[in-house]
Amino acid sequence: MQKQIIASAALLLASAGGISPAIALTQEELVARIQAAGYADVRDIKSTAEGISAKAVKDGKPVRLVVDSSGQVKEQK
Repeated sequence: MQKQIIASAALLLASAGGISPAIALTQEELVARIQAAGYADVRDIKSTAEGISAKAVKDGKPVRLVVDSSGQVKEQK
């Protein structure tokens, strides 16, 4: 279900011109991108107005992340 929500949100954004289809990531691709940025234990993935949000762990500390429309992984403060 969560995978379908993320894919639907990504397709909606891509078709609306918000992001290029290349950034329309599957959940597995999104998790891989976040892990490649140095984060572990990726969970609670949701579509938000800012992009796709998630919770993860980096250097043993919990963090909140957002993957923006350009595909960049950023920590939220």
